[in-house]
Amino acid sequence: MKQKSTILIVDDEEIGREALKGLLTNQGYDLFFASNGIEALALAVKLTPDVILLDVMMPEMDGFEVCHALRANSLMAEIPIIIVTALDDQDSRQSGIEAGADEFISKPFNRAELRARVRTVTNLNRYRRLLTEQTKFKWVIEQANEGYLILDHNEQICYANPQARLYLNLHTEDVITESFLYLAKKQYHCEPQDIWKKGLGYSEKQILRYLVRPETSISDAFWLQVDVMEISTRENKQYIIRLCDVTDNILLKRQKWAFQGQINHKLRTPLIPFTNASQYLKENFSQMSEANIEEFINMIYSGGIRLQSEIEEILNYLNVSKATKIGVAFCKLSKLQSIVIAIKKMLELKSVHVFQQDIDEPDKTYISASNEMMELILTELFSNAKKFHPKGSPILQVNITTVPNGIRIQVCDNGIRLSPEQLAGIWTPYYQGEKFHTGEVKGMGLGLSMVASLIWNIGGTCRAYNRTDISGLVIEITLPFD
Repeated sequence: MKQKSTILIVDDEEIGREALKGLLTNQGYDLFFASNGIEALALAVKLTPDVILLDVMMPEMDGFEVCHALRANSLMAEIPIIIVTALDDQDSRQSGIEAGADEFISKPFNRAELRARVRTVTNLNRYRRLLTEQTKFKWVIEQANEGYLILDHNEQICYANPQARLYLNLHTEDVITESFLYLAKKQYHCEPQDIWKKGLGYSEKQILRYLVRPETSISDAFWLQVDVMEISTRENKQYIIRLCDVTDNILLKRQKWAFQGQINHKLRTPLIPFTNASQYLKENFSQMSEANIEEFINMIYSGGIRLQSEIEEILNYLNVSKATKIGVAFCKLSKLQSIVIAIKKMLELKSVHVFQQDIDEPDKTYISASNEMMELILTELFSNAKKFHPKGSPILQVNITTVPNGIRIQVCDNGIRLSPEQLAGIWTPYYQGEKFHTGEVKGMGLGLSMVASLIWNIGGTCRAYNRTDISGLVIEITLPFD
């Protein structure tokens, strides 16, 4: 619906106000009325009208004084003022011009002329305001630390602010002929890939898109969150794109997740025998022989050494960026088997089978991820399979095979299936999970999104899909060779 222009009519005589009301009603305006100068100034501040029709001959504060007061107020100074007066001499017009009036209409006025003048003034003022707001908006966007683009229906770039040009490696004077996605893919990986394949028009509130420039031996990874708003009209469709640097935010979330995960999984096991032995020694010390006391002290000491080792390992995990640096940290393919066995024991999983195919010399083949990173990833995938399994006891199958320039790892479980919407949002933090027969909804949490961030960070890929042979899920990741 077209927004109406606001008109403030100021006249101390009711007959004058009613005459103008009769002429301008049903003409597409919102009409407001003041019967004196003080009331007119108060309403002008409140309404910021598109035009003021102002009578001159008023008691206490005449129209010229009202006009002076409006022009002295910085917020009101630009409002068009049409003086409506019975005075038709040159001196009165000169006084009106000096006071700041924009137009004069003499009483008795021509009905068609008055309507035409009001229409012209309101249209010009609305256009002036629009230009002012556009100028303000453009200045803000040009100075913004975020990138903003406008794309047409073919996803060609119609506008890009300086920050967006910086992100896309475009010079200020460049004429942009390539599409947004073409330019983005020259420097970044579009993740999650399945979401980008659905097109920019695909949107769901919780789904996030990223442009990721993987880390190298000389530079850290760089993350842009991509927000898309579609603007559709009957004739056309456009997209507004916001590019926001979330690199630090991703790293902080990943550090928090790594720390919490290691606290939950790594410290619980050594703490139990450590505390149990201490408690038993405390409660039964007076009745124990020297040999038994020495045995329990050695048990506590061994537990303390193990606990210290685990804590040091957790502190190393906190430096996730270093742990995933290409050329600095890597993992032998032959090491994966022992990592899987350790995680199986830690999570108390009954059935985990590893199958390796098409892998020559696994002891001489390295992937661009540290042992710690692989343990983080597989621990999360196994934990997730256990969490979502209806009985909490999944049968896991881990398939490892080579692909061009890397390896593919598939973690297959025999748990639940996910809907297409859940599969699309599986890499999104805290996306809603599956609702079980108990009514409990298990959220997907932060873990899978952090797994994805680790993998995307080094130029790998992630997929999630339902199994076709039985009920269950497949999480498939690819990792580049070192």
